Amino acid sequence: QVQLVESGGGSVQAGGSLRLSCAASGLPASRYCMGWFRHASGETREWVGNIWTGGDATYLANGIQGRFSISRDVANNTLYLLINNLKPEDAAIYYCAAEPSTGLCRKTPDAYRYWGQGTQVTVSS
Repeated sequence: QVQLVESGGGSVQAGGSLRLSCAASGLPASRYCMGWFRHASGETREWVGNIWTGGDATYLANGIQGRFSISRDVANNTLYLLINNLKPEDAAIYYCAAEPSTGLCRKTPDAYRYWGQGTQVTVSS
């Protein structure tokens, strides 16, 4: 059974930092795309970034590069999203997602089969 469990969300003041975690288990393939998405109230689910587990490269959406970074703990099968200098517009539910892949990672939610339950990020100004 596939499980993606996010944690690390919370309520922070603008300018603060958070590190979100996504612990993965039961994924059926040896290589897959792991992505972060966020869903703000009244908005559509938005791609934040992703990594393909067969390589080291990470990809981030325009406009958040420099404040967001993605990393992975291979031994513990955990994906991280570090957010620095949080802004009120970063407030959202953050989800991690996974999809078996031979290398191509897409940016749309419908390209990912497995999802976590989400973790809430609230930013106060």
